[in-house]
Amino acid sequence: MRSIGEMARDSGLGVSALRFYDRAGVLVPAWVDPVSGYRWYRPEQMAEARLLAGLRRTGMPLADVRLVLAGWSGADTELVRGLLTAHLRRLERGLSDARSEFSAIRALLDHRERPMTSPVASPVRLTVSTPALAAALDAVRFAAGTDPELPVLGGVLFDVEGGGLRVVASDRYRMAVARTDADGYDGPRVQAVVPSPLVDAMRALLNDEQGAARLTVDGDRIALEAGDRQAAGRRLDHDFPDYRRLVHLPAGRRVLVDVPAFRRAVESGPVVMSGPPEQTGGCAQDGASRVLSVLKVTADSAVAVCDEDDDSRDRVAVDREYLLHALDAGARDELILEFGAPRAPLAVRRTDSGTDFSMLMPVHLEN
Repeated sequence: MRSIGEMARDSGLGVSALRFYDRAGVLVPAWVDPVSGYRWYRPEQMAEARLLAGLRRTGMPLADVRLVLAGWSGADTELVRGLLTAHLRRLERGLSDARSEFSAIRALLDHRERPMTSPVASPVRLTVSTPALAAALDAVRFAAGTDPELPVLGGVLFDVEGGGLRVVASDRYRMAVARTDADGYDGPRVQAVVPSPLVDAMRALLNDEQGAARLTVDGDRIALEAGDRQAAGRRLDHDFPDYRRLVHLPAGRRVLVDVPAFRRAVESGPVVMSGPPEQTGGCAQDGASRVLSVLKVTADSAVAVCDEDDDSRDRVAVDREYLLHALDAGARDELILEFGAPRAPLAVRRTDSGTDFSMLMPVHLEN
């Protein structure tokens, strides 16, 4: 007999997926321990599990998966081939439709004006507190993207409006926003996406000592001066997504956490391996499975790290590494975790600021 962990390791199906397919009656274990509930499989079920993993990666509907497995076990090759052919045709039609839609969307994009990346008519100059800007950059830099296919996310947005400077970063799977006051500019809103290497050079100029830094946006050039040192370069020629549309989360339950204790709980607590990103809602930029921490709010208003056997309906799974980064970027001994709807992002907020926060996209668990 093979344990569920061995089946998960050797078949390509995660433990949560095996539990799901058991409940769905697709791949039922040979024996379930009546005391522990632990699942055990016969060695010959490994072939079916590997076939199921392949079908799952193609996105075949569950109803067809059942028929393929039934035909497979009954050596009905004609049925299996027919189902595979029908699903492939559906995929090809879907790809053709998607290409048509993308062509139409690209045509719309080609005709849109690009006001955010058009040269600024006159230089924009403003002054910000050196330690405040350093803290703001530290709060968001971890969330900047590195995907070469999405260069617009490979930097930090500097958003100047209403006497303040917001800095924003996102790699699709997480987002961080921080704000600091700014003086010397009261004109229309100005945005500039600063590439990550230049952001790092700017951060190197700043220290914790009280003082002022001068930020200048002149056409496609952006510069930061602190004392007698300067970091300058070209901003990215892209429009950053409208982050303000992405941060309106449904009202959620807020829980105050002791960061050092919670961090230890996350580092030492149980984890769940995600399945393929395209099947789980995805949080992996490199296409690999990720290590997830599953969180839930307990009855006594604390946040617990669940094990894989916990089937609470209100649990939230997030990439563990991303969660630890967000806790570090919060730079506080206490932070607020906000749990919204089941598929809503997990928000990490500071207790002393309503404008500085980060969001982590949840990963869907099938069980």
